[in-house]
Amino acid sequence: MSGAAPFAYAGLDRVFHERARLGIVTSLAGHADGLGFSELKTLCGLTDGNLARHLQVLEEAGFVTQAKDQDGRRAITRCRLTAMGRTRFADYLAALEAVLQQARAHEAAADNAASKTRPA
Repeated sequence: MSGAAPFAYAGLDRVFHERARLGIVTSLAGHADGLGFSELKTLCGLTDGNLARHLQVLEEAGFVTQAKDQDGRRAITRCRLTAMGRTRFADYLAALEAVLQQARAHEAAADNAASKTRPA
């Protein structure tokens, strides 16, 4: 096990695991055509600068793209998950599900052990 491991569980990618970025990616995952910057900002409850910084981290990782689109007469920035972003996010969710299953198994074992020690 590496001393530099950021989390106790492999697969909990640090890029996704931060709360704001998790909200961004979750929002984008439900919109195949992407979302406009303003829509995403509203959904995630972030400021312009905060959203821009988190999108930059996701874009540098190759998980998100940002492109200027036309919406009538005005330009909007459209944010989308990349194919790699979708795959890696699915991997992240699978790792998180494994953590939950492990926690449930430990809880069930603890409950079972506790019930055996209780007087009848």
